[in-house]
This record gives sequence, structure tokens and C-alpha cells, in this order.
Amino acid sequence: MEWVETTGRSIDEAKNAALDALGVAEDDAEFDILEEPTQGLFGRTRGEARVRARVRPTQARQKTERRNPRRKPAGEKTNSTEETSGEARPERSNTRGRNNDRPRQAKPAGEGNRRPPREPRDDDRPKGDPVDPALVSAQAVTFLTGVVNAFGLVGTVVVEREGEELEAQVNGDDLGLLVGPRGNTLLALQDLTRVVAQRRLGDHDTRLRVDVAGYRERRRDALTRFALKVAGEVVESGQPRVLEPMASADRKVVHDALSEQTGVVTRSRGDDPYRQIVVEPAQSGE
Repeated sequence: MEWVETTGRSIDEAKNAALDALGVAEDDAEFDILEEPTQGLFGRTRGEARVRARVRPTQARQKTERRNPRRKPAGEKTNSTEETSGEARPERSNTRGRNNDRPRQAKPAGEGNRRPPREPRDDDRPKGDPVDPALVSAQAVTFLTGVVNAFGLVGTVVVEREGEELEAQVNGDDLGLLVGPRGNTLLALQDLTRVVAQRRLGDHDTRLRVDVAGYRERRRDALTRFALKVAGEVVESGQPRVLEPMASADRKVVHDALSEQTGVVTRSRGDDPYRQIVVEPAQSGE
């Protein structure tokens, strides 16, 4: 996973800039703080905060060892009366016809409740082991095909791969139900697909995206046109414009669209899910 390096007036501002550059939410990123601003006179800060960030590798779910709750450590007393009185009670005689005179054999500590060792399973693979991207793709196709069928829709699923990037595309007609308002359902569907196709397999290397009926490309084109229109209005009026809150992926599209646009600069403010982009006139020399 590639790192990006950003700066800001504070650590939070630098982190938010990194999230915009990566196009992910804070829970999906990890940070290294490279430099912090210093406290100057009269409460003023000097210097900038500098961080680097990358998309957090997905983690395999850890398995917890099953233990028998009844098993007690060897030598532990189970009779509270013996502990308080300091005397051991004589062993009760058995009057029901059992062999009272046969000495009992003590079992080695830990035996009796010990389970036989189980066969190793595929999902016991050590964390960080590479996973074949073809297996990740197959899991994504199976899951998304099941979702399409469960909704009673008609569509096909294909996965395109470019290096460590995988894009699962659901193609068909009348698939708007899987997109939802402003792509919110699509984002949820993508999260579920990542759980099934990556986290359960312990995949840490690939980056999986999901698209439905080409929605992402249409959204990117519409946001780019909108951003350029807003930039023109800001240059003409000389007044900044604050855009409505957007997801991190949409903010990245806007930042990228205006990064080389003369006369304006962009920055983000606020916290998710209400984080906004501010488009403002560039200062002289910018």
C-alpha cells in the first residue's frame, strides 16, 4: 500500500487532508505523525503538522482458543470448607455397592477434559500470508451474484484487476436499488463484499472496489463538471463557496479536479460524515 504525505496547521487538519487524498474514511487508514507544530508565544503555534498515511491493510479475524470453563488449574482447591477450616474432610464412603477399596488413580493435570487436536484449517493461515487475488475475485463474484439474485434483479458480475487493485463490476439494467441515494447503498455493499472476500480470507495486499452499472464513472464525471462550474463562479465573484458534505471518495474527486485549476484552491473542514470542501480564490502567487 502506498503512503501519502500531507501537512496542515494541526495534526487533525493534516490527517483530514490525507483522508481526502486517499479517498477513505478514518477507520480505513493508518497514520504516522512525522512532525508536530510547536507552541510559541501568546498561545500561537509555529510550524506545520506533517503526517503520512496509507489505506489500512485488512486484518484477518483472530480465532480465540476454546477452553472448558469447568476445568480448573492443577492443584486448585474446590472445597471452600477445606480452605477455611484448615482440615481436610475424610473421604466419604460409598454405600451404593461400588468398589470402595479400589484406590483411585490420579490423572495427570490437564487430562480428562482435554480435547483431541483438530486438523488445521485453511483459515488458520498466519496473518500476513499472501492470498491469491483470483481467490479474492471468486469470493467477490459469488457474494455479489447472491445479492443480485436475493433482490430479484438481473445482472452479471465481473472483476477487473490492475496490479493490487480489484474492481468488481455489477452490470445490468434497473440496478438502482443497489446504488441508493448518493451511492450510500453501494458503499455499504462494498464494505460487505470486502468482509466476505478479503477479511475472512486474511487478504492484506489487494484493494477491492465495487461498482454497479457504471455508477462510479458517472458520479466522477458529474462531480468534475460541478467542481469546474463552482470554480468559475468563485473566480468571477471572488467569494469562497462551501460545498455540501460529501463522502471521502467524492471529496477526492473534487480536490483532484481543481488541483490544477488556476485561480482557486480547495481545502476541507469539519468531521465525517459532515465534512465539507471549501473552494476559495487563490492568493497572489498561488
